[in-house]
Amino acid sequence: MQYIQPLRKYLALTAIPFFLISCGSHYKLVKSNRAEYKMNNERAVDSTLIKTYLPYKIKMEQEMNTVIGHSEVLMSKNDKVPENLLRNFFSDALLHEALKYDPTIDFAMPSTNGGLRVDIPKGEVKMANIFEVMPFENEMVIFTLAPSDVQNLLNFIARTGGQPVAGLRMKIVNDQPTEVMINGKPYDPARNYKILTSDYVAEGGDNVQSFKKPIEKKIVGVRMRDALITYIKENEAAGKTINPKLDGRITKN
Repeated sequence: MQYIQPLRKYLALTAIPFFLISCGSHYKLVKSNRAEYKMNNERAVDSTLIKTYLPYKIKMEQEMNTVIGHSEVLMSKNDKVPENLLRNFFSDALLHEALKYDPTIDFAMPSTNGGLRVDIPKGEVKMANIFEVMPFENEMVIFTLAPSDVQNLLNFIARTGGQPVAGLRMKIVNDQPTEVMINGKPYDPARNYKILTSDYVAEGGDNVQSFKKPIEKKIVGVRMRDALITYIKENEAAGKTINPKLDGRITKN
């Protein structure tokens, strides 16, 4: 299982109790040692270590193999197109969840293309699939941006050939944004906009520079992966399957 691979390679044992003395009904640590226990093919199987981590491994595998939803389609990671099902699903789901905390968000770019790591399969969607597509601890953050910074973000999306977005539509012509619609209305280059993104993107991840000087910043307090899991579970509980569509939100000439 890939989540415990680091344990196979290397294990650092810290604070190994060396000697304990009794003090009434309590114990007191009087000395500790630190040692490295390198894991490789040359080392014999250590049943003690296996017994130590096996209960955690079993519990983790049970959780990761839990089916939390069902998808009608394969959502493939393909960064060479302006729009794909994975980006649309991811962005729509996170905008849906973020609107529960702030219903005035105008649009979302919750990640860059690089932030979505793998496909989500057709059929059963397991907890592990969501950890694989979003393995990071990124959090949802809502920014209010000035007109110049909004334009900078739109330019970035166009220049890079399209990014995961929701509530936003544009045509890319000569690497420039045209016919931009935000939240169903024509883009107004003179007004501020409220945008959902991640802390990683906001801090300049993947060379996004639009969130450096926000008018307002609001940390939602919810990890993006957790929001995604909530969205899928809620749909499953309501008897709904995941079925994202290509809707032409970003096209490129």
